[in-house]
Amino acid sequence: MKKKMVAIIPARGQSKRIAKKNIKDFLGFPIISYPIKILLDTSMFDEVMVSTEDIKIANTAKQFSANVPFLRSKKTSDDFTGIVDVIMEVLDCYSKSSYTFEYGCCILPTAVCITTEMLKKAFNIFINKNYDSLFPIVQFSYPPQRGLYVKENKIEMLDITAYEKRSQDFEPIYHDAGQFYFFKVDALTKYKKMFMKNSGAVIYKETEVQDIDNLEDWKLAELKYQLLNNMR
Repeated sequence: MKKKMVAIIPARGQSKRIAKKNIKDFLGFPIISYPIKILLDTSMFDEVMVSTEDIKIANTAKQFSANVPFLRSKKTSDDFTGIVDVIMEVLDCYSKSSYTFEYGCCILPTAVCITTEMLKKAFNIFINKNYDSLFPIVQFSYPPQRGLYVKENKIEMLDITAYEKRSQDFEPIYHDAGQFYFFKVDALTKYKKMFMKNSGAVIYKETEVQDIDNLEDWKLAELKYQLLNNMR
């Protein structure tokens, strides 16, 4: 059966830097409950599911009305598996149950600052521009062209000529915001990667999103979430 769109939340249980990160309490609720609610509130998706190998995460996801139709395999639960491999496994498992999808959205379990309006706007750009994939990006706050690295305990410049330019003369450079990814299922299946030649982006400010990799990021996310919700 062909369906329009699936939402996938990849939530591995073996978090190294923050213990039990994907179900850790975030301002009163398990953090994974935030993207689940956002996805359900959009009414955009035929299926909102969580990909995990962890029973506690699976039960928490079901508690907040996400589907966990199968558990992630051991092969895609290690430290080296990329997000595309996880998505491909999900799509393959659905196809074995005779379900296929035209579009997908992979949203990270720590994407607490995203809103339904942000998702809908991003999806409209994705569709109207006919991209193969689309994801949020954020401009580097400091010109990476002026980067330094340490070699044998000494500092070296990435590009010594960059220090002769004014900050405003550098072309802006962006990085993946680590929030969500829209994609055409056919394109992802063909190229096996999220960043394709026909990929687009939606630009956010640093104050609008927060990737969470460590406890400092977690504290920042709490502050940003409270600030944004007081402003909205």
